[in-house]
Amino acid sequence: MSAQGLNSSNPRQAACSVLLKIAKEGCFADQLMDRELTGGRLSGPDRGLFAELVFGVLRRQGTLDHILAGLVTQPLAKLEPQVLIFLRVGLYQLVYLDRIPESAAVNESVNLVKNVLPRASGLVNAVLRNYLRHKDTVTFPDPLTAPAASIAARHSHPAWLVKLWFSQLGEEETEHLAEASSRQPPLTLRANTLRISRDELMSRFADNGISAIPCRFSPHGFQVEGRHHIPGLPGFREGLFTVQDEASQMASLLLNPQPGERVLDACAAPGGKTTHLAQLMDNRGELLAMDVAGSKLPLILETARRLGISIIRTRAADLLNAAAFPADAFDRVLLDAPCSGLGVIRRNPEAKWRLTSADITRLAATQHSLLKNAVRMLKPGGVLLYSTCSTTVEENESVVLDFLSRRPDCVLENLVDIFPEYGELFTAQGMFRAWPHRHGMDGFFAARLRKK
Repeated sequence: MSAQGLNSSNPRQAACSVLLKIAKEGCFADQLMDRELTGGRLSGPDRGLFAELVFGVLRRQGTLDHILAGLVTQPLAKLEPQVLIFLRVGLYQLVYLDRIPESAAVNESVNLVKNVLPRASGLVNAVLRNYLRHKDTVTFPDPLTAPAASIAARHSHPAWLVKLWFSQLGEEETEHLAEASSRQPPLTLRANTLRISRDELMSRFADNGISAIPCRFSPHGFQVEGRHHIPGLPGFREGLFTVQDEASQMASLLLNPQPGERVLDACAAPGGKTTHLAQLMDNRGELLAMDVAGSKLPLILETARRLGISIIRTRAADLLNAAAFPADAFDRVLLDAPCSGLGVIRRNPEAKWRLTSADITRLAATQHSLLKNAVRMLKPGGVLLYSTCSTTVEENESVVLDFLSRRPDCVLENLVDIFPEYGELFTAQGMFRAWPHRHGMDGFFAARLRKK
């Protein structure tokens, strides 16, 4: 798609342009969308439609392609990428957006294609009208004879991922997880208790006509209903809250840093957990936020300033380079390891179409190295929390148990014994496992280790 797609005043054209860029270059959806919404010409309801189309098409791409495969005479892989994007965006409006009349969805899609790629307008028109004629006869794989293929097509996930979930959870629960992972996630905020209590902040939201409910587990978290421009929410500029999912909040709570301690956040960007650690430390002690991506560190300090936090220092460094760090230096370490992100695909849906099972194995090898180097920096008697936002066993339990089998100087702490109030979030081995379909939060894992 030509450059005219970006910064367009047409939400459908802007959405198609962003989706094409993601498909061709592997960009991140939220970054491209922020750029478009900040510098573009979209306003009012068009901004909401643009966001709905981008995230909706990415979340439902598997289902859309399954339907399209029955409407297009040639394999989808042989279509021009640009044409496939037009078809997905047009079909998404017909299948999932009740508020847009069918005739308007088709006409707007065809007019867009005429402006951008005229030779494809006939195909797009024919396929979308063909869907309207046959929408009541669309079929999916039989759940009895092909359960994994059925779930993959109906809930829009790669077949390899559905099979992976089958092996962990069984067929019935995989259905629930797949359905939850293709829905729009809740907006969860964390009250900055250095400045205000959660109840006081929720009352302020209520006074402004914004409905909010407290999180089930995190004492600092609450969910807000509806779509919102975050900087426009009450208390944002005063530093009364930040955006952070409940599962992510639980990681800091399970590490449980104390005021006055020396704490390391080893893979800190973008800093949600970093500022939560400082909050739990009552803004007293030393907190080093480290990340290999030095360009992301200023964002952590910017958020810290807004929240009134002064104990955070930052350092650009690669944890894979063990020699660069002091041994036995920190009371507590948070290692939120780079991972597949399969627990947050409802927030970053483009990731599920980019990943393969081979990526899981590659990431697990890196996580082993990171954990070994992070433990080296922990004082004897110190505590490390290893966490990921992945649902796989390979990146989580396997990494931790393999590490412990080689390190008699470290032990796994049973989280049930330390935090009985969160008991339903823990596995039989005493590790943290959060699931979107069970707990209404992101898919997350954590294990707490102590160095003897």
